[in-house]
Amino acid sequence: MTTLLRESDALSSRQDGPWLTLVGLGEDGPAGLSREALAALNEAEIVFGGERHIALVGAVPGELRPWPQPFRNALPQILKERGRKICVLATSDPFHYGIGNSLSRAIAADEMRVIPQISSFAMACTRMRWPQEDCALVSLHGRTLYRIVPHLQPGARILALSWDETTPRAVAELMTARGLGTSRITVLEALGGPQERIRETRADAFALDDVVPLNLIAVEVAANRDSRILPLAPGLDEEWFAHDGQITKSEIRAVTLSALAPRGGETLWDVGAGSGSVAVEWCQRHPRNRAVAFEAKPERAERIARNKLELGGLTVEVAGEAPAGFVGRAAPDAIFIGGGLTGEGLFEAAWAALKPGGRLVANVVTIEGEAKLAALHAAHGGSLRRIAIDRLAPVGGKHGWRPAMPVTQWRVEKP
Repeated sequence: MTTLLRESDALSSRQDGPWLTLVGLGEDGPAGLSREALAALNEAEIVFGGERHIALVGAVPGELRPWPQPFRNALPQILKERGRKICVLATSDPFHYGIGNSLSRAIAADEMRVIPQISSFAMACTRMRWPQEDCALVSLHGRTLYRIVPHLQPGARILALSWDETTPRAVAELMTARGLGTSRITVLEALGGPQERIRETRADAFALDDVVPLNLIAVEVAANRDSRILPLAPGLDEEWFAHDGQITKSEIRAVTLSALAPRGGETLWDVGAGSGSVAVEWCQRHPRNRAVAFEAKPERAERIARNKLELGGLTVEVAGEAPAGFVGRAAPDAIFIGGGLTGEGLFEAAWAALKPGGRLVANVVTIEGEAKLAALHAAHGGSLRRIAIDRLAPVGGKHGWRPAMPVTQWRVEKP
């Protein structure tokens, strides 16, 4: 372990200043710390950090405390020491997929001093000679591998923080399975430290071994006509989804999403979700969007869970039957009722749960459903429209137009 060999002449923490200092630590350990960061580390009564951070700094005057397991217990331990001189070690930039966000939600800004270092993403850009503003930045650390899927677009440059040494190979296999095997993958290990190593390979020829757990992946996406690239427009073809026929058809779904008018950070309830296609596409519109897909049948719920992974709608929550599943949930910004509208009390429960100013869209194909919509329209206003789609189909040795069942759609905003 490395020992702090030099005394810092940086400014000492003021008695009336912040009691906690959050220090970003690179792979070069104390050698890369500023005078101010070294002073905070030397003057701290208690130093919190991960085992890797503690190994990097070595001996310090104060007490070293590794993060407890599970990690969620760390914050109460830190807050318990409020008023003492505390130093918290984090990796590089604590506010870029780091602990900074958790600490700032619990500790006032004037109680905490932050001394960051260059982030691993920024460091990777300098090694790759990539402009950071042209790159998609993704963390796969403690998160599903499928977070990378929406970013797999032709010519894209992606920087992905790995979970561990197995992540680069897993990314390569995922990309190869989606027809992106000729893409270039660069694995950047222990960036900024004495053991830094950078290696490059094709996704479909990945054979790198001895990858260290602390690594970052740089991807240059190479696509061809057979690659499985998610279209950016709403209304994905039905073949993208696992379904049993209970799915909002692509053209109707595009119109439905337009009617729902998703905005960043909003939550949708997809009632009678079937394959979850509307919920998934709602979440594709913006990374902060959320959706709850209410589906009573277990086999369909399983398909929704698969679809949200494969199609990058990771913030879809699969729930049970409506309206029982509405109880105890935060009010949504929008509700789509794709099935079960004529069920006893379903609309009333949905309308009561919807936020004031929220949008409700309902699609029906039956006479009974249309009668229900007509009554609701008379009571609540809004707009009604009928959507009919014909598709070309074989007729003997020739072709003709085969009409799908017309869909009646009601859209209304809650006062």
